[in-house]
Amino acid sequence: MTTSDRWRPRRVSEARGRAGAPRTPIDYAKVGRSSVRRRARGMTHSEAVAALEEAELHAHLDRRDEAAADDGGRRAAELAEWQRVVQLLAATGGPYDPDADAVVQEELAADRRREEAEQQRRQEQQQLADRAEELARLGGAGRLDRSVPSRAGDEAARDLLDDRGDYRAAKVDAWLARALADRSGYYADPAARAAAVGLLPVPVRARAALLAALARTGAPVDGDLEFVGRLAQADPDATTALAAWLENAAAVKGGTA
Repeated sequence: MTTSDRWRPRRVSEARGRAGAPRTPIDYAKVGRSSVRRRARGMTHSEAVAALEEAELHAHLDRRDEAAADDGGRRAAELAEWQRVVQLLAATGGPYDPDADAVVQEELAADRRREEAEQQRRQEQQQLADRAEELARLGGAGRLDRSVPSRAGDEAARDLLDDRGDYRAAKVDAWLARALADRSGYYADPAARAAAVGLLPVPVRARAALLAALARTGAPVDGDLEFVGRLAQADPDATTALAAWLENAAAVKGGTA
């Protein structure tokens, strides 16, 4: 059964993008409220009352139609909005103007805030993806070394590569461990180093601890020291314990701070 605004409720599958990816589901209640506001523009109180009565009649008739009942909440939202408009015009006298309706304007402002937040989220996701790809490319080319400074968010970029199963994530792990051990780049900030405890995997932190401890002993640590990474990956707890032992030994012997 067709409603008064020639819209027929029907079951609608989730909207999908061109590539088949799900889009944001349609808010049929919001569609219904917007439809009422467009039709109510310029109405007086008595005209809005008549429109409400017509909407109530169609809602009553639509209860017999199963397809009309599955409308995503649009019909109920339309009735509620007509009732609100009628109450508003009872106080103001009309004509109805959505541009002067505080409820409408607040909803529009909230929509703008959500859109801005979503745009910001997408930008941050893209920046994260770009950084992950940059680190992976440098690691794959053997150019991810101390000349590349660490940045805020690199832990998340590393996680993204790991989630993708990118083999170059191991190179990024080694680079992050070195930066943490050296306290260079982003990790020059004590707060960043403290946060790394909850952001980096245990093997990466263990590797960093052993590298830092070896440096305190005065041992040359300029090379790749692949064995440190293997130890940390195989047994991070033992690696951390070894790092603590070396730190204590260096302190007792007056090692380089």
